[in-house]
Amino acid sequence: QVQLVESGGGLVQAGGSLRLSCAASGGTFSSIGMGWFRQAPGKEREFVATINWSGSITYYTDSVKGRFTISRDNAKNAVYLQMNSLKPEDTAVYYCASANSRYAYNKEAGYDYWGQGTRVTVSS
Repeated sequence: QVQLVESGGGLVQAGGSLRLSCAASGGTFSSIGMGWFRQAPGKEREFVATINWSGSITYYTDSVKGRFTISRDNAKNAVYLQMNSLKPEDTAVYYCASANSRYAYNKEAGYDYWGQGTRVTVSS
């Protein structure tokens, strides 16, 4: 079983940056894909970014392309989400998730384990 713990959320002004981290334990991190999802107040959880087992393939939802970057460090069992040029509409709880294979997925169905989430608030 994989345990995931997110960190790095907080309050930031529009145009600012945050870096989210997700520490993984209890599984073979280097052989699984990872993803970031988010849930804004009153909305369903949505896909943000995903990365395959080696870090060679990444996908992003259109609204964050060019602003967010997902990366991973298999030596540290960690995945990151660098968020730049933040907008108020990026306000949400951000969740890290581990995939059920080595590939990158943009659907929740491709993920087995989830973290507890970290809150990001972007003020205008």
